[in-house]
Amino acid sequence: MHIVIMGCGRVGSALARTLEKQGHSVAVVDQDPTAFRRLGSAFGGKRVTGVGFDQDTLREAGIEEAGAFAAVSSGDNSNIIAARVARETFGVENVAARIYDPRRAEVYQRLGIPTVATVKWTADQMLRRLLPSGAEPEWQDPSGKVQLAEVPVSAAWIGRRVNSLEQEANVRVAFLTRLGQGTLPGPDTVLQEGDLVHLVLYSTDLETVEAIFAKGPEEN
Repeated sequence: MHIVIMGCGRVGSALARTLEKQGHSVAVVDQDPTAFRRLGSAFGGKRVTGVGFDQDTLREAGIEEAGAFAAVSSGDNSNIIAARVARETFGVENVAARIYDPRRAEVYQRLGIPTVATVKWTADQMLRRLLPSGAEPEWQDPSGKVQLAEVPVSAAWIGRRVNSLEQEANVRVAFLTRLGQGTLPGPDTVLQEGDLVHLVLYSTDLETVEAIFAKGPEEN
């Protein structure tokens, strides 16, 4: 996958190096050309100097071929504008924006832009938004047998009760992230558009569960 990252600070550079090590093609955009020094000499991706929400700059970074876009600059406004341009103008499927103000993050979440509002674990959270399938677990026990994972769910499940997900895949829904806030589902909780589903499951079952949730309930 080709991935474009706006912002070459500590988070952006760490994210770029991690994604490249995983075999992805990466382009990093920053207004300050000296910021690219954080990437190190071993980084083989593209470095683009410019404003991250400028369409010509994004095209130079390969946004038209990108499968994911991360906005992790130091400015909330720049991040959300760039994320919306990537999603709405260029149709990038996986988009995430870092927002420092958690109150604003909830508003942007309602606009359909997944946001990461906390500085702690920002790089890990961005990886889960950009690479929802097969991403790193959020937590796992010391043996590696059981893990907590955010698993993407097909839109065909929207409107279904959460317990139907559990029954279909034989897993346990630990909690949902809804409008940027965690919520514990009850027996009558219905999956809504934009919900992020966090499961507790055996590590060996992750690929099977991802495949089940990628289909609609009638297809399984």
